[in-house]
Amino acid sequence: MADNFNYISFGNVDYVDGVTQVGMSRGRMFEYTPTELANGLEGLDDEALAFLMTLPTFLCSEVGRADGSATMLVRFGRLANIQANRKEVVAGFEPIIEFGEITFASVDDATEAFRADGFQLYRTHWAVREGEAGPILRALAERKPASAPKVDEFLGAEQVAPTAPPPERKKNIIATISDVEGFLAALQGLPPRDEVEIFYRGHEDANFELTPSVMRKWPDGSWQFLPSEDRLSKELLIAHYEEFQSDQYCFDRLVRMQHFGLPTRLLDISGNPLIALFFACYGKQKLMDIPGEVIIFRVPEAKVKYYDSDTVSCLSNLSNLSYEQKNEIDLALEIHAFNESEVAGKLLHHIKSEKGFFEPRMDPDHLGSIICVKAKHTNARIKPQSGAFLLYGHGAMLPDSGQDGLEISRITVTNKQGILDQLDALNINATTVYPSIDQTAEHLKDRYMRAQSTP
Repeated sequence: MADNFNYISFGNVDYVDGVTQVGMSRGRMFEYTPTELANGLEGLDDEALAFLMTLPTFLCSEVGRADGSATMLVRFGRLANIQANRKEVVAGFEPIIEFGEITFASVDDATEAFRADGFQLYRTHWAVREGEAGPILRALAERKPASAPKVDEFLGAEQVAPTAPPPERKKNIIATISDVEGFLAALQGLPPRDEVEIFYRGHEDANFELTPSVMRKWPDGSWQFLPSEDRLSKELLIAHYEEFQSDQYCFDRLVRMQHFGLPTRLLDISGNPLIALFFACYGKQKLMDIPGEVIIFRVPEAKVKYYDSDTVSCLSNLSNLSYEQKNEIDLALEIHAFNESEVAGKLLHHIKSEKGFFEPRMDPDHLGSIICVKAKHTNARIKPQSGAFLLYGHGAMLPDSGQDGLEISRITVTNKQGILDQLDALNINATTVYPSIDQTAEHLKDRYMRAQSTP
């Protein structure tokens, strides 16, 4: 049997009961999917879609409570004719075993049967789970004995395993460099583009993902910080309110929080390629021998936003919604229907607190997008780093291959210490990139320690 399976869950039982087609917002794809596996799937290219169709599939309702017990509507089958567009993934569902409604002794009993944590059973999402489906099928048959004959028949038949392993990450790597000269030559070799702005980001480990800190996941695919996003920002504001008094917009606050180290939906990028090269080399000593990476983003000039953009206000204020409110967002709705929804009203309330004239005409497509934003140079770190940001909307994911309006290429970086020495000669070092007294002291200590150890 396959070593993976699809687990698709909906809060609305009508999306499960008797349906022959399922549709899932792209923002809910691959939650609770191991990170390494999700990295190869999130682009949803033909190879990824073909792989998903090889997997056995559980189509379930979210767990419901009743008199101390728990119930779920469960169907088992396979997917066919999967199609992916910018907003959602749609697939045909071909049932093999119709379990119907299953009553579990408790929610814990349900999580034990599905080998999942309790949060997963309450989430509308599409996961690709590791492991075989067989043990789950047997556990479900124990809880609903009428289904046991069909489970035995299915497990007794010869199972077809995937014809290929899961897709691997696809990166557009244009060069591998070991000095500043080679880096600049690689950049100069890029084909020119008219009416495009270029930004850069450095990763000290080439395996790092293009994911803002608040949207990062644990290795099993569960969220680290997203369920607490609104509380994180409010707690920091409560503790250090005076630091944020000059910030006019929610985006301004997010920028300041980002540079204080709080997880946000911002991803730092720079207009200066040498700053990005510095970040690809500078970091933990244990990573010095691991290849780093500089990511190059090409963004059409017309799609670059500024700090006071209405779209920026909409995406930034998503951070003020609770996790439960975010889960109510349905980006598949048309504009009018979306703006009539309760959660849109709550988001509008936050937006109007900074833009009282804002009208309720939010575009769901924009709310699920990733936009490039130039920030005010009010923060001491932003000025030397030529700061700009990628601002992630609701459920937004950035495939390694890029997306429409955001072209991505990469340069692998080796010989990090040698490059840091070259950059230091160009006055690009921790002192100039991080203009604070503690970073200057650390840089000076490191410089003179290495000088004394050199024969």
